[in-house]
Amino acid sequence: MNLSIIIPAYNEELLIRQCLHSVYESVSCCQELACSWEVIVVDNNSTDSTALVAQEAGAHVVFEPINQIGRARNAGATRAKGEWLLFLDADSLLTPELLRDILTTIRQGHCVGIGSTLVMKDLPWWAEGLAFVWKVMSIACCWAAGALFACRRDAFFHVGGFPEEFYALEEIELSKRLKQWGRERGLDFVILTSHPLETSSRKIALYSKAEIAKQIFYLCCLPYRTVKDKRLLSVWYDGRR
Repeated sequence: MNLSIIIPAYNEELLIRQCLHSVYESVSCCQELACSWEVIVVDNNSTDSTALVAQEAGAHVVFEPINQIGRARNAGATRAKGEWLLFLDADSLLTPELLRDILTTIRQGHCVGIGSTLVMKDLPWWAEGLAFVWKVMSIACCWAAGALFACRRDAFFHVGGFPEEFYALEEIELSKRLKQWGRERGLDFVILTSHPLETSSRKIALYSKAEIAKQIFYLCCLPYRTVKDKRLLSVWYDGRR
């Protein structure tokens, strides 16, 4: 079994080295579970040293000039060679335990896609509440968080990859499409819960409660308009790091 680990990155020079270290450490602990690996970092038109740091760490770097997370993930997928694609956000840390769970699930041969629950450190109470709501929805609906999204390569391209008309929540739309593809072939979409992915809580630190509340309001009240309009998604696209 061959696995491609794809990391989209926009101005992530402060975190990409740590992310890649976690990937290489996890891979070294799970060598017996996969035939071959590759690590691809997609430089999504960064203005800092993201690409250089990734190259120095040993990743294969590709360039996507249009700043959009779904497009960056798709750019990495088109260059990937693996039978399975694992998309990991650059502000997240993979662990050997989680990677082992992913690979074991793949080898069981009954799933089309895999996600994971998340853990974020040092959240205020209201953000803990939001994280809990997402966790419940993710498990109940089998929606993978974009921070970690794994799927079969053939299924990914058959359903069109991450929808590039979406600037946010594209992982939910792709989860839905892959679930449908899998149902037609007797395959499941699995959310792993035993070893949650550690991901950054920086948005909570960088944005005020009012800014986050405004973003949630747009997503809840005007969901289809909001996810397709970059101007309404400042929490994703105003460049704060």
